[in-house]
Amino acid sequence: MGTRLRGRPRGRNPLRRRSDVIEAWTVSAVAVLVCVGAPLVGAVVARWAHDEARATAAEQRADRHRVRAEVVGGPAGAPSSSRAGEQRVPRATVRWTEPGGGRRTALARVPAGTRRGDVVHVWFDSRGRDVPPPVDSATVWQHGIGMGVCAAGVSAAGVLLVHRAVRETMLRRRLAEWERAWARTEPEWTRRGA
Repeated sequence: MGTRLRGRPRGRNPLRRRSDVIEAWTVSAVAVLVCVGAPLVGAVVARWAHDEARATAAEQRADRHRVRAEVVGGPAGAPSSSRAGEQRVPRATVRWTEPGGGRRTALARVPAGTRRGDVVHVWFDSRGRDVPPPVDSATVWQHGIGMGVCAAGVSAAGVLLVHRAVRETMLRRRLAEWERAWARTEPEWTRRGA
């Protein structure tokens, strides 16, 4: 005994309209695209985002170095916001000894609540500019996974929106077909033209 897939009419049926066939095949395509296509898009985007973030992190690690320094000057102002919702990182004057024996002093980012005399770790790039620490591997993974999940969600949402548009179009077409069929059939049932 053959089974009939729900939503996929098979065989010849005089009551089946072309819009029914299109809608049935659209449901099958949507199921495949949402269950297979969207996760595949998410995986590809996640892989790409992870590779990009990992390359950026490697560049940052190659360019930046950490220095253990002593805070010799107080923070240059309390953390304040320059734009709405954005916090500025406190900076203070720090001093450290270079590997060659020379002492250096610079204004650098320090953790909030740091006081004079505290020892902190600060980061500088190859030009001697104060920079944030390089991106760690957990952040790289979070970025890749986040981008992949967003891409899969957007892909699935796009497929579902297209499916909804197709269904609405098929519904309008079906209603128009029913209207035409009723215009032909109504006189026979109501005995109006006799």
